[in-house]
Amino acid sequence: MDFSLPDGAPREFLLTSVDISVGPLSVDLVAVAIVLGPITLILNFLTIVGIGIVAMVVRSWI
Repeated sequence: MDFSLPDGAPREFLLTSVDISVGPLSVDLVAVAIVLGPITLILNFLTIVGIGIVAMVVRSWI
């Protein structure tokens, strides 16, 4: 991904992401066995800012 910020600390802060993953989750019932996963959530600072802006816009419409 080519971003328009020059190399440096601000670029590293804005584009460094944290990967949160939950490995395979298995639910074994008597009749059914289900395996979900792995589920991964990738977050960085700009993602959090975007989610906050969308939350404020949706809240103003409700």
